[in-house]
Amino acid sequence: MAKYFSTPFVIINMNILLQNWEYPPFDKIKTDDYKPAVREAIAEAERNIEVIATNMDDPTFENTVEALETASQRLDRVSAIMMNLNECCTNEELQEVVMRMEPLMTRFSMKVMTDERLYRRVLNSERKTLSTEQQTLLENTLKGFRRHGVTLPEKERELFKRNAEELSELQVRFGQNALGDLNDWILHLTDEADLEGLPQPVRDAAHDEACNRDLDGWVFTLSAPSYIPFMTYSARRDLRERMYRAYGSIGGRGNGRDNNAVIRRIVQLRAEQARLLGYDTYCDYVLEDRMVQSLPNLQRFMQELKAAVLPAARRELEEVQNLAAESGQSLMPWDFSYYSEQLKQQRYNLDSEALRPYFPLETVREGIFSLYGKLYGLHFEEDKNIPVYHEDVHVYHVSRHLTDNDTSVDMGLLYLDMHPRPSKRSGAWMTEFRGQHGNVRPQIQVVCNFSKPTADTPSLLRFSEVETFMHEMGHAMHGMLSDVQYESLSGTNVKRDFVEMPSQVMENWCYEPEFLATFARHWQTGEPLPTEYIDKIRAAQNHMAGWLCLRQLNLGMTDIAFHTMGVENEAWKAEDVEAQAMTNLLPRIPGCCTATNFSHIFGGGYASGYYGYKWAEVLDADIFSRFKHDGIFNADTAEAFRREILSRGGTVHPATLFRNFMGRDPDNKALLKRMNLI
Repeated sequence: MAKYFSTPFVIINMNILLQNWEYPPFDKIKTDDYKPAVREAIAEAERNIEVIATNMDDPTFENTVEALETASQRLDRVSAIMMNLNECCTNEELQEVVMRMEPLMTRFSMKVMTDERLYRRVLNSERKTLSTEQQTLLENTLKGFRRHGVTLPEKERELFKRNAEELSELQVRFGQNALGDLNDWILHLTDEADLEGLPQPVRDAAHDEACNRDLDGWVFTLSAPSYIPFMTYSARRDLRERMYRAYGSIGGRGNGRDNNAVIRRIVQLRAEQARLLGYDTYCDYVLEDRMVQSLPNLQRFMQELKAAVLPAARRELEEVQNLAAESGQSLMPWDFSYYSEQLKQQRYNLDSEALRPYFPLETVREGIFSLYGKLYGLHFEEDKNIPVYHEDVHVYHVSRHLTDNDTSVDMGLLYLDMHPRPSKRSGAWMTEFRGQHGNVRPQIQVVCNFSKPTADTPSLLRFSEVETFMHEMGHAMHGMLSDVQYESLSGTNVKRDFVEMPSQVMENWCYEPEFLATFARHWQTGEPLPTEYIDKIRAAQNHMAGWLCLRQLNLGMTDIAFHTMGVENEAWKAEDVEAQAMTNLLPRIPGCCTATNFSHIFGGGYASGYYGYKWAEVLDADIFSRFKHDGIFNADTAEAFRREILSRGGTVHPATLFRNFMGRDPDNKALLKRMNLI
């Protein structure tokens, strides 16, 4: 039995982050705690690793592979808190800490993954009596060593490690630059005439934003709850253009936070890492470990889907252009959302803003909770005694009722952080403070940026935000319903082009009258969402479907373009690469670029993987066809989905999981049918 060192008691006693807490002690953590905690947690993990590497006993699964799985557990816990808070509740001091600590953590990880002693022990460990999950963990561990360069000659291995450290720092800097640019720009209006076209709730939110900044009038920001309604409803074309150009230049304004050089260096380093490991491009390196398997397979998938949707996208664009022409306008990018909304109102008599009173955030949340109760027997109970890092955060104990023996079991904690603030990056995401493993239950967080309640109204969601909430809760319940032995295989730790399926499949319920009827009620009158509105929502489900699909494909193709480039560090600009990669049906605006604010691929884990949203959409449409056939609340179908997919995490290849649930391989006809393309 290997002996493992632990962190000295005196250090544990002094630093709250190193103590064995039941849940993150946010009320006690100080920013000054992070640096010493990370350093000591790394030192502890290094001691544990050394024990494994120098063990004189023959290597076994237990004393090598399983031991590696838990060797850095304390570091994982500390870093999860630090990195998550840097995303959703940061400040300059914390950003500086992360910039210093991220390279140290990467250096430790690379030291482990390039340790030939550990690799040899894993390679030679006994494997005759392993379970399927243990075999998967062993294979993933070996693959991890190889994909981190352990078999490279020493000189190249050291270069690979240095590149990895630099990449980790660059990815943090990318996100900080984008957040800084987003927060720095506002549209401050003092003349009520400038608000023409904006619904009253949008005006109220802008007035509250101005008051919070001690300003008169109205303030609009580049965060989604402010930017999207403005671009959708403002009748002031000149102001829409200002907003569009400001948003499009995030991370690319030529100031001290310009991300162009950051992107060039990231792309160069990733290409060099792939070349060192023997791959032609970084895409080839990434896709080898995905469902799609290879770059030719991905390119074929993208081109086939593009061929299917491009005619529809062109038709939709022409319709919007014709509507703009009736107003004497030649359509520009800052006009598209505005006239697209006008077209939807004309065609379906559906005003997106008119739906918001029926979707107050708290009611939507309870509706989603109720859905998971129907499907999986889950119950959510708020606990206001659990510490949070910001007053906007709410925590829920999640339990599951087992009908076979009429008992309830603990499933974990759910943290919800729903509103924007300057310390929080834009977008919506799910993350974990702790993943499920064995009898240890997960602690999962869902982060969104929905408009805050005002003095007169609650937080009212656009229908698209209801979909966003459902999507992120799909990720959360993938983690919550996990039932595996090893944390690195639990929940959302699956192949990247499969991870979006469980979240995207949940969006389908948003269009089902039976589900909407359970919660969609007017926040003032209690009136249910009228049937005619539900009919309009369903009729408008495919409004601009071809255009939106093409947009997603464009983002995926941009991702591929950056990650099939060579190692030469030419002085190209990101917007030029993007312009070549995208199928541009509207004029491109100089200085506007998605890539400089594309955190998914340059600040997150989706590099060479953004296509996964469309790949997973094929899977989710196919899977939901079974729910539609069996009944959207069918407990047996839900149980099969939980048992065959959600509970299994990454223990089994996703193609096998899909076949276990559907009884066959995926068929893209369900997606094309949903989009009315066949």
